[in-house]
Amino acid sequence: EAQHEPGYCAFYDECGRNPSVGESLIPPLVPCLNYSRARLHVLLLQVCPMLDQGEGNTFACCSLKQLSSLETSLTLSKAVLVRCPSCAENFAHLHCINTCSPNQTQTVKVTKVTNITNSLNNTKEVVVGYQAFLNTNFADGAFKSCENVRIPATGGFAIATMCGRYGAKLCTAQRWYDFQGDSSNGLAPLDIDFRLIKDGDTEGVPTGVIPYNGRALKCNETTPSGGQVCSCQDCQESCPSVPSPPPPPSPFTIFEIDGFLFISLILFSVLVFAFLLYLCVACNCNDVTQKIVHPSEVTFAEKNSLAAQAFLSAGFQRWGTLMATYPLTVLLLSAGVVVVFSAGLKSIELTTDPVELWSAPNSRARQEKDFHDMHFNPFFRTNQLILTAPDRKGYIYDSLLFGQQNFSGIISKDLIIELLELQTRILNITFWSEDLNRTASLKDVCYAPLNPSNPTLTDCAVNSLPQYFQNRLTKSHSHITDLDMSCMADYGAPVFSFLAVGGYKNEDYTNAEALIMTFSLNNYPRNNPKFKVAMEWEKEFLKIVQDYQKSPDTNFTFAYMAERSLEDEINRTTAEDIPIFMISYAVIFVYIAVALGEYSSCKRILVDSKFLVGLGGILVVGCSVLASMGFYSWIGVPSSLVILQVVPFLVLAVGADNIFIFVLEYQRDVRRPGETREQHIGRVLGNVAPSMLLCSLSESVCFFLGALSTMPAVKTFALYAALAVLMDFILQMTAFVALLSLDARRQDNNRCELICCVTVSTQRPYKRNEGFLLPFMRKYYAPFLLHSYTRITVMVLFIFLFCACLFLMFNVKVGLDQELAMPQGSYMLDYFHYLYKYFEVGVPVYFVTKRGFNFTTVEGMNAVCSSVGCDQFSLTQKIQYATEYPDRSYLAIPANSWVDDFIDWLNPGSKCCRLYTIGPNTGKFCPANQSSLLCLRKCMSIPADGVLRPDGEQFNRFLPDFLGNRPDLQCPKGHHNKNNILTASSRFMAYHTTLTNSQEFTAALQMTRELAYNITMGMRNISGTSPDFEVFPYTVTNTFYEQYLTIVPEGLFNISMCLLPTFVVCCLLLGLDLWSGLLNLITIIMIVVDTVGVMTLWGIDYNAVALINLVTAVGISVEFVSHLTRSFALSIKPTHVERAMEATANMGSAVFAGVAMTNLPGIMVLAFAKAQLIQIFFFRLNLVITLLGMVHGLIFLPVLLSYLGTHFIFCIMQRRAFNSSKVHNRKLEFPCSPRTCYTADHFHYNFYNITLGTTFLL
Repeated sequence: EAQHEPGYCAFYDECGRNPSVGESLIPPLVPCLNYSRARLHVLLLQVCPMLDQGEGNTFACCSLKQLSSLETSLTLSKAVLVRCPSCAENFAHLHCINTCSPNQTQTVKVTKVTNITNSLNNTKEVVVGYQAFLNTNFADGAFKSCENVRIPATGGFAIATMCGRYGAKLCTAQRWYDFQGDSSNGLAPLDIDFRLIKDGDTEGVPTGVIPYNGRALKCNETTPSGGQVCSCQDCQESCPSVPSPPPPPSPFTIFEIDGFLFISLILFSVLVFAFLLYLCVACNCNDVTQKIVHPSEVTFAEKNSLAAQAFLSAGFQRWGTLMATYPLTVLLLSAGVVVVFSAGLKSIELTTDPVELWSAPNSRARQEKDFHDMHFNPFFRTNQLILTAPDRKGYIYDSLLFGQQNFSGIISKDLIIELLELQTRILNITFWSEDLNRTASLKDVCYAPLNPSNPTLTDCAVNSLPQYFQNRLTKSHSHITDLDMSCMADYGAPVFSFLAVGGYKNEDYTNAEALIMTFSLNNYPRNNPKFKVAMEWEKEFLKIVQDYQKSPDTNFTFAYMAERSLEDEINRTTAEDIPIFMISYAVIFVYIAVALGEYSSCKRILVDSKFLVGLGGILVVGCSVLASMGFYSWIGVPSSLVILQVVPFLVLAVGADNIFIFVLEYQRDVRRPGETREQHIGRVLGNVAPSMLLCSLSESVCFFLGALSTMPAVKTFALYAALAVLMDFILQMTAFVALLSLDARRQDNNRCELICCVTVSTQRPYKRNEGFLLPFMRKYYAPFLLHSYTRITVMVLFIFLFCACLFLMFNVKVGLDQELAMPQGSYMLDYFHYLYKYFEVGVPVYFVTKRGFNFTTVEGMNAVCSSVGCDQFSLTQKIQYATEYPDRSYLAIPANSWVDDFIDWLNPGSKCCRLYTIGPNTGKFCPANQSSLLCLRKCMSIPADGVLRPDGEQFNRFLPDFLGNRPDLQCPKGHHNKNNILTASSRFMAYHTTLTNSQEFTAALQMTRELAYNITMGMRNISGTSPDFEVFPYTVTNTFYEQYLTIVPEGLFNISMCLLPTFVVCCLLLGLDLWSGLLNLITIIMIVVDTVGVMTLWGIDYNAVALINLVTAVGISVEFVSHLTRSFALSIKPTHVERAMEATANMGSAVFAGVAMTNLPGIMVLAFAKAQLIQIFFFRLNLVITLLGMVHGLIFLPVLLSYLGTHFIFCIMQRRAFNSSKVHNRKLEFPCSPRTCYTADHFHYNFYNITLGTTFLL
């Protein structure tokens, strides 16, 4: 038996293969049992420099063959440790001591030997197991130097691959050494039982054994051979002092009160105080007859107002008479114009791609996406299942290694086999492709990173738990990973835990609650034939998954999605909700047809009904929408589903209001003696058309200005809506006037509607037909509303409502969660729920470098990499620092770096980069799977300082070999993906944290942009870098969520652009009546602010869809407000209150019947839509808009006008009415003195002079 004494060996030289070891990564050559003195050694310096004592003084217990085998073994292990020289040095130190130490017997004890017979039939005794005694100081020091070394390609730790089943989190020094001494790991040729002994502890230590206690280098120390300190990413002790990011901004407060609430309270107090002060100062001034002004006191603005009204009224009167005189010709010409415009629908282009809808082509995110997709492949298409087994109970497994371990019910052999069977069914999908004119399968469209040119099914990127076992059923229950199981997927990439299992905490994978299976497809452009093939494959994928879900034999509860699912579900729900919209329009049509009728007697119901007029009004709206869509289709402006759903609704609201105002005015007016039907229609049109023009022109200009938006969906909506509203007004002034003329002719002839050949004997009474609503509002509603106490109450309540909603507006959530795009009951809702619950990381994020940075220089490589010798604030290091604060940076896993991999690949300590030394390829790159005898030369030699960096020539020479080198166990650093690396433009992939709502997606985008900007500024300081060089973050979701970074100022701009024309047009059409325009504007602003406030209360987020509706709200508010404002301005009653009463009764009743009651029935029907977007942004939001518009237009505005309404044209208009009454023998009270007002002749003379004098101005 060997004695444990200095200068003696326990074994020496190699005697053959270990018979107890099967397959191995390197030949399991074991040493001969040989107790002898250490031999003089001259070649130890290269492999074990720590044992070299100089020439003539270096002794060792290993032969040249042993040293060669040791070098081979260390080369494989150091391939993942070479990023940290001190770690690699300590690792080599350990095994050099065991194998070559001259005092070998003092640190090892042979425990197991066996006899082997060589080829010469010689039997020798060999060592197949021994104990190695290490002092814990050395053992723990070596372990600590390696425990944080990373593998950039996976984002994980190198120690995880060297600690067996324990992984990085549970790995300890003892477990690390145990794995190294396990002959089943593919590297150890024999079993080594490492004994870690504390200082002074002699228990279990044989006599004479001294546990090895050499000095282990710290990771932040240089090595004796000149190796630099490890980088911060691999060694926390090397990290500089990086200040923690500033805390998030604290909420806005004033005196420890919510700042916005405080401001709102102050504003409410100021407004109420100002109102009460006004009441005290102007006590009852509005309740007395207004002062009559002398003609000389009439201002230029007042003359303009009169001229504008006279000009418009006269013009529309002549126009209406003309249209009513030739109705059939007008209808025919109108139809022809509509047909010409609508013909463009044959080339309509419907945009359904969400990127095209919500991201402008010139937006930053869109440009970044285009840059990324042009220089790299577009982000692949994801098809995924997340499977759970909630009914399966967990169990306890008594492991020899770990003891009792908890396993969740889903981590069981039968479920993993069932998952594999489902995976195999999906892999074997085949279908006939018309585009390829052959049978297609997954390999035609799959993402195959390691064999993109000619992939097989096994090359396709499929991530699942069975892939950890290369999809082999016989391996899925092995206790120890066999040597031919690399823990890589069969397509050659590592199996990331977060892509295989979910619902675990920390790294407790055995307690995972879900299994994840992902099939990745290439993302082809839509004009590529293979795009359709990918869509077909996904269709077949969904069929199999849905059939599997319905099967009674299924043991999983799961959610699933395909890349096409979002678009499919949106299109499906759109088709399903079309009947809801049709019913909504039908309800509106029935209401209009019924409400427009006069119904003077039961016998004349069919004569006085307005079914055809209502139908004509609906057709006018429809034709205006078709004409708008056709025109824009002619010029190539694409449409969208939002336009199809919203624009008809908007135009119907506007058009119905105008129809009601026109028809009700016609019914309430009595034809004058000697006046023809056509003249009567023209006169009525002259009275109401200026008001219709005011609203329609305001809305149209409003929407045209809204087209300045940068959001494509908002821009196209605004364009379509603007032209549709304008066309609606034009058709109402032409076709609808002609239609009303025909209907009036039928009614005058007592002919029944629909059956015109039938007449009734009961004659039409020629008197004002006021209906029910007008008398009710005149007798009850208006007097009650404009009672002095009611007016004060209304003002205070609406001021409070405005201030409260102003506060709520600052708390509205910005964003649109993708679940809302899905209909209720959609399988995608289950998928989103599972995704947020079970996924441990979020979407990948690429940090993309644009052209202008030189990677080939040493300074350039150091500014990017994160291994030894790299800058402490390099690109990847800064990303690493950010991941230390995931709650702020939204980064979970640091970026991998091909630069680091390339440097490691070049390292002569690995087997990756070698050159052929014999044969026809001499001097060319030699892959790692080739025999070492053919490739004796390394690509590069180890530099003196240990920091390996290729020069420019070497960089350009070997980079193509690196990019074309498929990674394997011999060389895991190969890249084999030329599409992912360009030295001119490159990218570095990290992972976000799990992002669950649009606010988090938006914040993640903002934070990564800030980080990318910081990286850009740092890299621009590198010599030779272009001043316009840039690094930007790219995530596939950026194009959707970028809008929320700017949607608040964008929305303010758009709404301001819409509010501006409502003010300007109102002022112009009322003859520069600035005060009326201002009151009009204030009311509309209050409606918009109150709408946003109620959105907060009702859980409606602010986003592009909401912005479209808010722009629509401005248009609808114009209908509620402008008609009433104009009616008040033109009223001839003597007091503000009386004028407000008259406007409320006459015009308010028409607005209520035409806008509120037209919209509300149709809106209520939308509550039954399946799409959540329709329910929230069309039912809820439009209901809010309509109700707020109604209460502001019919409650607040009359009260506001009764206090602050204009009065400057009172005397002139009253005199005009007086003259008119004399002509028509009507009695009219006229409180003005003839001496203070115009005489009839003087009035008419000046009236026409004013008109002619201001025509040019108008």
